[in-house]
Amino acid sequence: MSLGGEEVAVLSFPLPPPTLPPSLSGAERAVALALLEGSSNSEIARARRTSVRTVANQIASIFQKLGVRSRSEAVLAMGRLQRP
Repeated sequence: MSLGGEEVAVLSFPLPPPTLPPSLSGAERAVALALLEGSSNSEIARARRTSVRTVANQIASIFQKLGVRSRSEAVLAMGRLQRP
């Protein structure tokens, strides 16, 4: 493939399934999976037919249960991305 006049290679590999802690409720698990897909709070709320505030509260609860403070830390904690 050519990008900006330079030849580049595009690699694809399967990611391991996410590791969701058993302490997450069913709703939190659904929200956590949406977080892994990169969905915004409003996108999650729309898909789940709930309020953005409910989603924000669920995300706060997920962060607390995972012991993290950000979406990127949550993704790492759930094993979706591997640290080098």
